[in-house]
Amino acid sequence: MYIRWFGYSCFLFSDDSVRVVTDPHDGRSIGIAKPAASADVALCTHNSYERNCFRSLTGKHKDFTEALGRQECGCFSFEGLPSFADASGGKERGRNSVYMFEMDGLRIVFCGALGDIPGEEEIARMKGADIVFVPVGEFGTLPIARADEMLSAVSPKVIVPVGYRTGGITLPLSPLSSYAEGKDPDSFVHVGNEVELTAGDIADFTGYWIFDQS
Repeated sequence: MYIRWFGYSCFLFSDDSVRVVTDPHDGRSIGIAKPAASADVALCTHNSYERNCFRSLTGKHKDFTEALGRQECGCFSFEGLPSFADASGGKERGRNSVYMFEMDGLRIVFCGALGDIPGEEEIARMKGADIVFVPVGEFGTLPIARADEMLSAVSPKVIVPVGYRTGGITLPLSPLSSYAEGKDPDSFVHVGNEVELTAGDIADFTGYWIFDQS
């Protein structure tokens, strides 16, 4: 599996058969470069301008916004778990879909614009995931302490913090240093802008992967 970061919450996941892009932005509206990504499937977790810019992608992609339940698109299948983009049951910012899928033997959980810890049933579905992508920028998303509480319950092998402040971005996000405060610095591994891996590559790893903006 190949993973590449395009800033904020936009990632490309691909293998030999499918290209999946999460939360596409247009670049300009949030102060960073437009994602140079071609997709077969595009997943928007929360219907907001910085996550639903499907037109910024190339390729014949099928688009999903806040999708729930089991979904299929050709050879690719995923599940959307219900959650909210705020801590008020969706009254402020509405719904959010936590997307779960498998690729090359790895279980991925992508939290998107998660604003509160999901329910017990959803946490149970997420438990034991290989890699969890969680927002830590605290702009319309979970406070850091709540994100850590959720991650403790899910207990993934790899945690990927996303949606934090980077150079050029105009959104009022917390920096990565706020999330790293009080955590073991040796557990944070910078993997660059992209990574290629198999399940065996993380068999003995527990910690944080930091994707660096190119």
